[in-house]
Amino acid sequence: MARGYTVATVALALDTPAKWVDNILSHYTIPRVAQSHQGVARRVSVDGVFVLSLVAKLAGALRVPLARAVEGAHFLAEDGRWTFAEGMTLTIDRDAAIAALLARLESAVEAAPIPRRGRPPGKAKRGA
Repeated sequence: MARGYTVATVALALDTPAKWVDNILSHYTIPRVAQSHQGVARRVSVDGVFVLSLVAKLAGALRVPLARAVEGAHFLAEDGRWTFAEGMTLTIDRDAAIAALLARLESAVEAAPIPRRGRPPGKAKRGA
């Protein structure tokens, strides 16, 4: 996997809560997401962020149910079109959408905090 973005960075770029991104990644299969066991931060590739951005737009702007939005986002990310009913096809300009997403990601990388992982540091013992 080339570049990987944290959940916080993805949420900032998509203007969604980090909890929403984390829940989508937990419940649905999104391509090119590196996730391991507990305690290891997820890393999302540009392809994964693109699918998440499409899910956010389908679910938010068009009020498509989340499971259906994930399905449609996969089709839209692959070839820019999703036939969701007989005679009804949704198309996007993939190149323009990816260019806009990359610009938002670039800004988000500089503004997003790097999450701390693991247990917080312990307090120093006094009088030892």
